[in-house]
Amino acid sequence: MPGLQPGIGLAQDARMHRRKFLWMAALMAPMAGCVSSRATGVRVQRKPYAGWADAIWMENGAAWVVIVPSVGRVMQFGLAGRPGVFWENPKLLGKPMPADPWGSAVGSFGGDKTWPAPQSAWNWPPPDVFDKVGLEARIDGDSVLLTSPVSERFGIITERRIQLAPNAAAMTIDTTYRKVAGEPVEVGVWVITQMKDPERVFFRASQDPRFEGGWSRQWKAPPELVRVEQGLVSMRREPKGSYKIGNDSKEILWVGEKEVLKIGVEAGDVGTPADQGCRVELYTNGGEADYVELETLGRLSRMKVGDVQRATNRYLLGHRTSPSGDYGEARLWL
Repeated sequence: MPGLQPGIGLAQDARMHRRKFLWMAALMAPMAGCVSSRATGVRVQRKPYAGWADAIWMENGAAWVVIVPSVGRVMQFGLAGRPGVFWENPKLLGKPMPADPWGSAVGSFGGDKTWPAPQSAWNWPPPDVFDKVGLEARIDGDSVLLTSPVSERFGIITERRIQLAPNAAAMTIDTTYRKVAGEPVEVGVWVITQMKDPERVFFRASQDPRFEGGWSRQWKAPPELVRVEQGLVSMRREPKGSYKIGNDSKEILWVGEKEVLKIGVEAGDVGTPADQGCRVELYTNGGEADYVELETLGRLSRMKVGDVQRATNRYLLGHRTSPSGDYGEARLWL
């Protein structure tokens, strides 16, 4: 079960398998825009991508995923025959990991990766193994396992298992933090997915009174950028400034020109809420680097040697189908 785990009981294990069953059932449901394939299998192979010789591809006839171990991330996710929806930094495309990736180019490489929450534990930029080194990659059947070195600062090893569904445009990433050395630290699993500039990004409005109007005003966004309508909070990117909002929802939806991507997070309910109680956050980057970040956060737990934290992110990708614009699309998907 996601969260801090000294062990997994039978009841917890049953709940975990039930959630997986419901996820796969959702993939089989005829939801508008979902993409499936008659093929029933995932092909995993090593072949170059955009200049990276070590890339690993996963394909199933409905979608494709590219992992680049040398830059420590899932680099791209797309529908079969279509460009991917993750943002890639053209200034670093195909290049090796620099000593300071975030200092080398605004937005670093892009793609999907993990940092420890809260940011106040390390300030900026992201520390050592969390976004500055290559990762060891192992193909394990129809999944790929990425493993980091030990973080000198936190005494943590990260593991990320990436799986593509057998016949649908659905990806699962299980992120695990293992505390193997050093003094106890209070951290949580934070996953950051950099996406191309959307029309809007949505999440459900919170009913918790901590979130005034249903959302958290972390980096004060101009009122004209944020909408709350029909129980949904949404924001678009504004190049003139960088902003961030979030709340305690467990799903966040990116609506692009032609595709839609939903990310759902499972990270347990034990521990201290991170970042003002948020489970999902949207960061919109101002300036030339035209990306947004869809972020998910687990609870903070004080980890000592031997402790483990886990979070599972599920990514569902499909075509836009609603004739009612981006809000119509959001009502179909959330």
